[in-house]
Amino acid sequence: MELEMVLPDESPSIPVRTLVELARTAEDLGYTTAWLPEHVLPPPGEFGATFGGVYEPLVTIGHLAAVTERLRLGTSVLIAPLRNPFVLAKQVATLHQLSAGRVVLGLGVGWIEQEFDAVGADYHHRGAITDDVIALLRHLFDGGTAPYRGRRFAYEQGVFAPVPDGRVPIMVGGNSDAALRRAARSADVWQGIPDGPGAFAERARRLAELTAGRPEVVAAVRLGWDGGAQVGRVADEIRAYAEAGAQRVAVHFGDHGGTRERMEALATALGR
Repeated sequence: MELEMVLPDESPSIPVRTLVELARTAEDLGYTTAWLPEHVLPPPGEFGATFGGVYEPLVTIGHLAAVTERLRLGTSVLIAPLRNPFVLAKQVATLHQLSAGRVVLGLGVGWIEQEFDAVGADYHHRGAITDDVIALLRHLFDGGTAPYRGRRFAYEQGVFAPVPDGRVPIMVGGNSDAALRRAARSADVWQGIPDGPGAFAERARRLAELTAGRPEVVAAVRLGWDGGAQVGRVADEIRAYAEAGAQRVAVHFGDHGGTRERMEALATALGR
């Protein structure tokens, strides 16, 4: 089981140097991936206070890739329907090149309707749009050429480069049947939301059924630990998810003020 972490970027007060220090610490402690969230224009109130200061994740990954060597860097998750897919493909392919293949593109459909309204995006068809974005990304990343005629996105001419040297991993998050089908059809990694090891095992079995005869999709889960529970209890929970089929477990450690200490304590408790 791989141990991953979520960088505490959901705050307007976190200094860039802290993100760098935490990414380097994660690498030194044996965490294999650091994830970054995304929000573009969340509504005011609770959402704005929590998510309004999030750094743009792809730009941040570019910075962190330059100050780390082994750590994978991913988005958990980038909201696909809010993005121009051609620009997104160019950004990710460039990051793949600059980071020596350490980028994982985590995609989700989004969930805050007001954020879609604020930027003029289509909330009600966000799932289908995400499917079409992934189809275009796969075409471009795999060296596909013009013409390309998808359901929503198409181009008659043009050259896409740099074509990634090796596969760009795509992660799909979510517990719904639609998310599982999307992951089985198009993703390399499925990241579930915690609902207990038993429920996770059922979802992982369903994912395996959907991917029968196709390349395996890595089953992962994202947990949260802000220090309120004993570290031993958290370590036991992670082991339970691993026994339920989680090949990767990502942990969000809460406020950045105590993240480093919690990262160290959890790594020790898990014998890393």
